[in-house]
Amino acid sequence: MAQRNAVIVEGLTKSFGKTRALEGIDFTVGEGSVVGLLGPNGAGKTTTVRILTTLIKPDGGRAEVAGIDVLKHPEQVRARIGLTGQYAAVDEILTGRENLIMFGQLYRLTHASAKRRADELLERFELTDAANRTVKTYSGGMRRRLDLAASLLVTPPVLFLDEPTTGLDPRSRNGMWEVIGDLIKDGTTVLLTTQYLEEADQLANRIVVIDRGKVIAQGTANELKNQVGGERLEITVPHGTDLERAESALINTAGQAALDEGGVQIDPVNWRLTVPFPAGAKGLPVAVRQLDEAGVTLADLALRRPTLDDVFLTLTGHAAEEGNGNGLKEDSEKAA
Repeated sequence: MAQRNAVIVEGLTKSFGKTRALEGIDFTVGEGSVVGLLGPNGAGKTTTVRILTTLIKPDGGRAEVAGIDVLKHPEQVRARIGLTGQYAAVDEILTGRENLIMFGQLYRLTHASAKRRADELLERFELTDAANRTVKTYSGGMRRRLDLAASLLVTPPVLFLDEPTTGLDPRSRNGMWEVIGDLIKDGTTVLLTTQYLEEADQLANRIVVIDRGKVIAQGTANELKNQVGGERLEITVPHGTDLERAESALINTAGQAALDEGGVQIDPVNWRLTVPFPAGAKGLPVAVRQLDEAGVTLADLALRRPTLDDVFLTLTGHAAEEGNGNGLKEDSEKAA
């Protein structure tokens, strides 16, 4: 039996003034699956989510959420979704419990039902001990957990998470990953936007790579990594001046065509060089000999599988954190 799609996006376009935020994107999210919308700041991720959650209207194209046309029946869509944005939308002067009860009543739950559901979520998100503290005393990770709890008060079939771990420290981020992982196990359909490649790799069944308002690739993490092809040879040298000689030596080993295909990644801060290396383990002795003949001293050498960082760099020509270069940022999209 074919999987039904909980989210359908066809040819969405959107402009803010003279800036084209979306250039006609297409993708689907299957029921009970997690799709990661991956791209740098300004790629169009938040614009897409705001259209799908009925906060803004597209200039063109169509979208369905839970089988409902977003433009034709926005009220029905809102009744079937949850949304956690980039910034926690909770009231700082209220306690955690008061926030959840308030959101529950906005969802038209009775006071008793809202209180019961709030207590369930406070326990699930490990906030029971802080339930009666005002939110202004919460850490960033606690606020994000409370915001996510608020989006689950009515157990929506489709949940939109717009960069849910932005600004969190590594420990809080890992905690959020565990919470999201539990939601996934419960069968919730999730569209997750992120600029963290590791996050998409960790959480998503499928990944849609978006850059400059266009979908440039989609598939599982392994399928995208396979597009880059082969393994990567990563070397670290004790002196930055050795990087250029190391690159020349490895071109002789891997072949110019292989290097052109995937590009060379140079980290001048950590004196690290990474190149596509289709020869794999069999080619390591040759590579080491070439480096030695070039007078390159090695601090470290490793052969590894391509990462999503490699994929993004290969597909776009720039690293994920560099942005799209057209001046459009997600904050400006939110303000529009």
